[in-house]
Amino acid sequence: MKVVIIHTDLRVYWKGRLMFLHKFLKSQGIDFYAIELFGKGSPYDFETFNKTETWWDCLFPEDSCGELTKYQIRDKVFSKLDELDPDVIIAGSIVFYSGALGLRWAKKNKKKLIMFDDGKPSWIKRNLIIQGIKNLITNQVDALWLPSMEYDSEYVPVYSKENMRYLYGFDCIDNELFKFAHNKEITNKKIICVSRMVQKKNVLGLLEAWKFIESHDDTYTLIIIGDGPLFPELKSSALSMNLTKVIFLGAIDNDKIPAYLYSADAFISPSFYESWGLVVNEAMAAGLPVLLSDKINSGLTLLKDGENGYVFDPSNQLELQDKILDFIQLSDAAKTMMSTRSLEIIDTMSFKIMGDELLATLIFLETEPCKRSWIIPRMITNFWYGRYNTIEWNTVKVAALPN
Repeated sequence: MKVVIIHTDLRVYWKGRLMFLHKFLKSQGIDFYAIELFGKGSPYDFETFNKTETWWDCLFPEDSCGELTKYQIRDKVFSKLDELDPDVIIAGSIVFYSGALGLRWAKKNKKKLIMFDDGKPSWIKRNLIIQGIKNLITNQVDALWLPSMEYDSEYVPVYSKENMRYLYGFDCIDNELFKFAHNKEITNKKIICVSRMVQKKNVLGLLEAWKFIESHDDTYTLIIIGDGPLFPELKSSALSMNLTKVIFLGAIDNDKIPAYLYSADAFISPSFYESWGLVVNEAMAAGLPVLLSDKINSGLTLLKDGENGYVFDPSNQLELQDKILDFIQLSDAAKTMMSTRSLEIIDTMSFKIMGDELLATLIFLETEPCKRSWIIPRMITNFWYGRYNTIEWNTVKVAALPN
């Protein structure tokens, strides 16, 4: 069997997953290839494409999506898929070029397609017609790869499990990179936030809450790691609020992040929206209790309120500051119990579990007939090329944003 994963880019978090999957599937006699579309234009393009693996390719290493026509993208994607001739394609949502074109190629060549997605339809602003068209196209895929079963309540009513295979767990990291050999002590008096400095991350809201914290309990320091267009403005805001227990570290190399996480007592993210939020996985693998906005999808799976942290409404300033204070005022023993619970929970999302889920689905699909497409969905699929829009990486245009 030959399997190809294709997506807009496959950098940062995807890199470790793909290295694992290539080795794991090879041990099962399955050839695995990776295709990235664009080398530029991604929020992750600070990590350039410089792979030497023969099984990993980038179709447009020097171009962004905006520099190409949809026909150029289509022709290059189809040519590469014709060359590799996979039995199964793994691709992102059909809203993207990779998903739309991957599905069209699969249907034309009578091959199977697994679609991965971590967005929740109820959180995305689409009119009923657009959502209906997306549903028609998506119902043609053979399997749906979601982060966790908590997504079922939104997906199953639209994409029946009788009509397609479900698998879970792709939003994972290499947990072992963030774990330390010795037991963690929750005595550092630091809460850490790792975030891009953009509007949707709500770092300003965190600073406003921290002003209250400093006036009620000044024993803790807030450490903020990350860069972005709002970085100067946020530093200036902290100064104007006279915050004395906030430290901005700016951008930190990825290989140094585990040590910073481990040196904190808790992780906090007040984001207005995250389709998943893999930094939560990282924090929990480092043994941190997590204080999370209820608009972060990973929290719906990984945060057990009161067990390994607290959840709050990011638009409710009082609730945000109260949850921070609740954690600070816990006993060291209670904080340590939360730390232990985070480690237990994150072990339910690992590379090994991801690989086992994918392998079981590939074995299942190998014996299944190709899924039949009805004429209207097939016609729509043949006219849809996908798109690539990174606006929502910085701003919030989803139903989750408060009025």
